[in-house]
Amino acid sequence: MKLFASLRQWRPSRLGLKLFVAILSVNVAIAASVFLAVTYSIDRGFLEYLNQAQERRATLLADGLITRWETQGSWEWLEQSPERWPYIVRFELGQAHRDRPSPLGEAQDFALRNSDGRFVVPPVESARGSNGWRWLTLYSDVTSSGNNEAIGELGFRPPQDMMERMESRFLERQQRNLVLIVVSLGLASLLLAGGLSWWLGRRTRALAGATLRLTEGDYHTRLPERGRDELSSLARDFNVLAATLEASRDARARWVSDTAHELRTPLAVLRGEIEAMQDGIRPLNQENLSSLAQEVSQLERLVTDLRLLSQSDAGALDIQLAPMNLSESLKGRLSDADRWLEESGLTLSSQLTPGIMIQGDAQRLRQLWNNLLDNSCAYTQPPGELRVSLTCETNHAVITWEDSSPGVPESELSRLTERLYRVEGSRNRASGGSGLGLSIASALVNAHGGTLSPGVSELGGLKWTLRFPLFIAS
Repeated sequence: MKLFASLRQWRPSRLGLKLFVAILSVNVAIAASVFLAVTYSIDRGFLEYLNQAQERRATLLADGLITRWETQGSWEWLEQSPERWPYIVRFELGQAHRDRPSPLGEAQDFALRNSDGRFVVPPVESARGSNGWRWLTLYSDVTSSGNNEAIGELGFRPPQDMMERMESRFLERQQRNLVLIVVSLGLASLLLAGGLSWWLGRRTRALAGATLRLTEGDYHTRLPERGRDELSSLARDFNVLAATLEASRDARARWVSDTAHELRTPLAVLRGEIEAMQDGIRPLNQENLSSLAQEVSQLERLVTDLRLLSQSDAGALDIQLAPMNLSESLKGRLSDADRWLEESGLTLSSQLTPGIMIQGDAQRLRQLWNNLLDNSCAYTQPPGELRVSLTCETNHAVITWEDSSPGVPESELSRLTERLYRVEGSRNRASGGSGLGLSIASALVNAHGGTLSPGVSELGGLKWTLRFPLFIAS
């Protein structure tokens, strides 16, 4: 019952049907080509063989007839008993003891006439007539004059006429064999194409069903990865796509949740302080208004960061690239940050190679330096150290940005540029900021055609390696 149920559910795929037609057509074409090649070989090579074989038989028969003439002294004995001719032909050709003579040595393929041209054994007419027959003169030295004299002529049918008779027999046999071959190839093709159709259809239907579930939002769908063929490779690619979509959905959900959390915190603070002022719990004075302004500023900064990241994702980040001096840009921002670093308890040491040129946006690069400084100042424990270097390596400007402890576990390094991600898992903005600074830094570096890679610093903290392609004047 299960077998019949599975057969009812099985539907042949169009690809399997096309494969069946292709295999069957190729096999039939091969069989027809072989038949035509064999026929051509018979018409050309075998005809020459028949010609030589017939000449040998005619010579052998002629020797026997000369001996019989010399014994009898004339052809009268054969003229009086023409029914002996088939037996003589078979005997002289060595076929007297065969039940069925060879088709190449039948009596009707030979004729005999005497020296004056009168037929002793007339030729059997064919579709071509007897004009094409070939004649071999018979000589004997047992004559009244004692010299070799012509005693008659032996005629034999040309191979072309014999081919007509043989081809009819051969073609009948070959046609019968060809029918068997074509039927066998058809059955083999049916079995092969049917098996391939079932195997291919099963796998393609599984892929189609998984794709349908994927479009409906079921990102947990996976296909079995068996074998090393193209379909297995397609299944692996499908699983990678499903995993990527699942990760993207989870990241989007996490991103929306984290964004809502980040927005809810300052809004809750604003609402609480405003309600406290309305209820008269807190006085409406300059100090409380400054606290409200600080929360609004935090909200504005968060919204600005979110907008920048959305523009980066859409490829619409407003950035104007032009030749600029990277050394001067970094040196100027580090000089301006002396008081900021001092208040954070950090000492700065820098080693910058002068005159390094890149294609960059001065405003966006200053924003990048601010984000990196903000991250170091927020997370480095005082007293701490910040070390910045700028060098050139193989057509790239390389910036190394290192700070002192605390460090970051190596397992967490790859997630530092994720949006709203904090290593300590805290939501306290005082210690962790909005959680978007490093994401923005990564987006700004990518917009300049560079890369931002995290690592472990020798100082005990975090190390960032920034690479920018150098500007080469043409």
